[in-house]
Amino acid sequence: MSRPSVDVTPLSGSSMSGSPAAVALFCHGGTADSTTPPSDGALSLLRMRAIQHAVRDRLEQLGVEPWLLRYRFAGWNGTRADAAHDAQWALEEVRQRYGDLPVVLIGHSMGGRAVIRVAGHPSVRAVCALAPWVPPSDPVSQLRGKAVVIAHGRADRWVPARGSYDFAVRAKRVTPRTARLTLPGGHGMLRRASAWHNLVSEVVLAGLGFEPFGPVLTNAFQQDSPAGLTAPY
Repeated sequence: MSRPSVDVTPLSGSSMSGSPAAVALFCHGGTADSTTPPSDGALSLLRMRAIQHAVRDRLEQLGVEPWLLRYRFAGWNGTRADAAHDAQWALEEVRQRYGDLPVVLIGHSMGGRAVIRVAGHPSVRAVCALAPWVPPSDPVSQLRGKAVVIAHGRADRWVPARGSYDFAVRAKRVTPRTARLTLPGGHGMLRRASAWHNLVSEVVLAGLGFEPFGPVLTNAFQQDSPAGLTAPY
C-alpha cells in the first residue's frame, strides 16, 4: 500500500534555520472515489503546489514551514475518508518531528473537506478551506475554538458555492470566528489568483498570531449570518 508523504523542501536561499516556529499544511483536492494514488500531473495537486510556492517565501521569512501533503489515494472513498486520515497522519508527523508546534491547515476542494474534518487536533489554530466540498452530513463540532475561513468562487460549477455557505452557517454556531468570502472565478482559483494567494497568506500568518486579520475578515468574523458568510474579497 502507498503511504502519504509531505513536501517540506525549503526554497533556495530560504531564511529559515533550525526548527520552525509553526507549520502550514497544504492539502490538495481529489475525487469522490478512487484508490489510485494521485498522479504527478493531477491538476488539483499542481494547483495546491502553486499556492504553496506563491506564499512560502513570506511564510518562511517568519519561520513557518510550508508542508504539502501527498495523499495515498486520489479519492475520499466514502466512510473511509482517506484524505482526512492522511491529514491526521501529517499532523502527527509534525509532532513527531518538532513537538507541539502550532499548525494552520489549508485545503482545496476535497482537501478543504479533509482539513475541516481534522481541525479538532490540538495543534491546529486556524483552517483555510478553499472551495471546500462539504456535504450536509459533515460535522462541525471539531471546529470549536478555531478560526475558520472559507472562500469560494462565485462561478464554481464543480463544487457549488451553496454547499460551503450552508456549512458555514452551521460552523458559525460552533465557532463565532467563522468567515466565508466569495471571489470571482471558478473552482481552479485561477481568476485573480493573487487574491486567493493573499488570502491564504493572511489566514496562516494571522491564525498564528504574526499579524492581525485584515478588515474584511475581521468584519466577517464579527457579523452574524448571513452577512459574515457572503463577503466579497
